[in-house]
Amino acid sequence: MKTAAICILLILCAALTVCLILMKQQIKQITRELHKNLDPAYNRQTTITLLDRDLNRLCTEINHSLDAQRHLKLDAARAERNLRQSVSDIAHDLRTPMTVIKGNLQLLAQEEQFSERGAEYLAICRSKTDVLKDMADAFFEMSVLESDDTAPELAPINLTKVLMQFLADSEAAIRLHGLEPEIVFPEKTVYIQADEQMLVRMLGNVLNNLLKYAKESFRLTVSQDDACCTIAFSNTVSPEKMPDPAQMFARCYRADASRSGSGAGLGLYIVRLLAEKQNAAVRAQTAGDLLTICIAFPNAAQKTASA
Repeated sequence: MKTAAICILLILCAALTVCLILMKQQIKQITRELHKNLDPAYNRQTTITLLDRDLNRLCTEINHSLDAQRHLKLDAARAERNLRQSVSDIAHDLRTPMTVIKGNLQLLAQEEQFSERGAEYLAICRSKTDVLKDMADAFFEMSVLESDDTAPELAPINLTKVLMQFLADSEAAIRLHGLEPEIVFPEKTVYIQADEQMLVRMLGNVLNNLLKYAKESFRLTVSQDDACCTIAFSNTVSPEKMPDPAQMFARCYRADASRSGSGAGLGLYIVRLLAEKQNAAVRAQTAGDLLTICIAFPNAAQKTASA
């Protein structure tokens, strides 16, 4: 009698152990499915037949939650696309009348019947019109970059040559702000894998940002290691104007919290977008009153030559 009871008990224990092992395996499977669902491209429900009704109900609720999250993500993506399109449309619609206004103000400036006070007001209007047009252009460029998924055609570029040409083209603006550039290049000509037009746009935006804050001089350094080539713009900034390096490449960030200055704070954000399209990275760092903005490009396939 005791032997039969022991046998039955052993059988029950074995059956319970098998059930626990199966349940544990299927819980692991649910965990794996949940982890896979973190990938936006993975679009499957957790379809596992469980032995326990409570676990079946849990699995069903998990699937309902996943469906709700997918709908939220789709709605958010749709709203983001609509917002980008709205910004693009508004910026595009603003550019035409701003161009007309700017042209008419230029014609008015050629007239001679203005009083001294009238000429002063006209100069202010022209200045503010230039600011508005630059902002509209920046918003339009941002919306185009954010919505365009086309990969640029990257090619080996002589970075040394491009930078020297860029500095020559920008000499008037640099001198106008009373700045003296210090240039530090490697002994050998440096090549990077990039889109030349995008690179020049990035350099222009970084320089425009530098011109707002630099005093007396700035430094342009190019350095290279086995992994990448780094372009660094460094300049001193007064403490009250020092931006937050962690936020400088964020959309619409401006160091002036009162937003009393000109611009929409999109210049460096556009630099970040252009860098990401070229597999490059951007960062900013501070040391005392020195601000440094860096753009790091992967090296072209070991293509360097003597200068």
